[in-house]
Amino acid sequence: MATASTPLPIAGLNDLSNESRMIATPWSRMVRGIGLGQYPIDYSPEAAAQIRHAFDLVAAKVSDSQAYTLFSRLLTDLVLKVADPAGGLSRADIERELGPVLEAVRSEKNPYFRLTAGCILMDAFANLGLDRTLLVNEETDFPGEMLAVTDEIEPDQIKDENSGRHGEYERLSAYSAILLAFGQLGLKDRLVSGPRNYVQEALDLLDRVPAPFFRGRGGSMLLSVVSLLGHDALIFDGERDYMKEVLDYMDRADELNNPPAFPQPASPAFAKVYPLLTMLNAVAMSGRPEYLTYGKDRLAEAKELMAEIAPVETTHMSLYYVVALYNLGRLEEQLPDLDAFVEGVVGQWKDADPGADFFLRGISYPYLIQTAMITGRMKLVTDAILDRMVDSFPDLDRTDLDRINRPYPVSYALNILGEIGAADLLFTPRTRYGGSSPMAWVIDHFSENAREEAGRFYMLNHALVSYALRLRGTHRQETELFRSFRFRLADPQEGEPVSPRL
Repeated sequence: MATASTPLPIAGLNDLSNESRMIATPWSRMVRGIGLGQYPIDYSPEAAAQIRHAFDLVAAKVSDSQAYTLFSRLLTDLVLKVADPAGGLSRADIERELGPVLEAVRSEKNPYFRLTAGCILMDAFANLGLDRTLLVNEETDFPGEMLAVTDEIEPDQIKDENSGRHGEYERLSAYSAILLAFGQLGLKDRLVSGPRNYVQEALDLLDRVPAPFFRGRGGSMLLSVVSLLGHDALIFDGERDYMKEVLDYMDRADELNNPPAFPQPASPAFAKVYPLLTMLNAVAMSGRPEYLTYGKDRLAEAKELMAEIAPVETTHMSLYYVVALYNLGRLEEQLPDLDAFVEGVVGQWKDADPGADFFLRGISYPYLIQTAMITGRMKLVTDAILDRMVDSFPDLDRTDLDRINRPYPVSYALNILGEIGAADLLFTPRTRYGGSSPMAWVIDHFSENAREEAGRFYMLNHALVSYALRLRGTHRQETELFRSFRFRLADPQEGEPVSPRL
């Protein structure tokens, strides 16, 4: 395999940090921008040069009037300067560099993306160990400023194949990000101690997401964040039980008949197992095993649905499934032959053409590679798999839908190749691209100012920012917020019931 000489960030599930156990899948990172910079490694001048080169190519294609891309480029430059051991930035230097970054955040007109950018910045500060008083002091309250932006996000603003099914889904996702950012900066008490209880307000948004799929998928991350912050009494111990309510609503999916639409045809089971697996991880975060049998046997339901989905869908869902079972302490029980399971998942590469479409097949390889990585089975990932993924991007020219959504699979590929130490494949000239590198070719083939790709372009920004944050050094692991958390069902202390795990 191409990465055989490159040390991997983890050797298996037991090496996963709490952050990676909670935000394990690339969807949350690439689409929502939370949990960027996982699997930190020591600073690499070569990797930093690749990241800067990619942003130089983007800058030549996309004007600085696109505030989100400008923010991402400026933040990345700041991150790389802080991470560089030879940089030696003083507090005054950081403050000077921070000014344009803040200006770029504030100039983003779309409130959802303005808040997302602000949360990424706050998370970056926490992960880099920078002084939070640069963001919150007597003159500036940037966290409070971003928190106020939640009120500006209007319902049903996502323009895609699910228009009308989202309701407050976007604001729900934004709350997950802002609550997490406050926790990362050590400000979680501010969320519940002022005139407004923002955690309670976020939980009340669940009722305003009409499609069971989106309520389950979006709600699971919010419930996980609230548990992480230690405010889980608001979920379970008040007049309402929000975990039960979400599970009840998901159980009514057939009755409500409001299924999600996917860019490519997907099985009915896929629409049900996806939110269920994310909710299982939320149960793991809560440490309350009774929800595994609330209403029905949720693990049995998950196993049945996993058996019903199409093979290419399995490449996506297996990562969610394995991580949720591990966090619940039920992996050995539910998947006694993990070797055979992972071999089956990775073996799907032969039948799934990553150039056939941008979604189901286009991101199937990053998912199956990530599953192999976290389970310590990277020997299954061959050069043929990596080459087929990296050479697939021109095939997405076959339809307008796939072409304008090309940033989706490219960002996923960059994310996983960086994690396994094979990012060079994207930055080195290849025959498939006429002597250009895949990254240069992809960026060159964006429409003018990336107007057509605007709905997905932000994902490439997230992938590059995340790669830069990983270079912060192995001495900067996850923050105290994550370090102090414990998955009680998988990691019981003396006197607590023990669940079987890997």
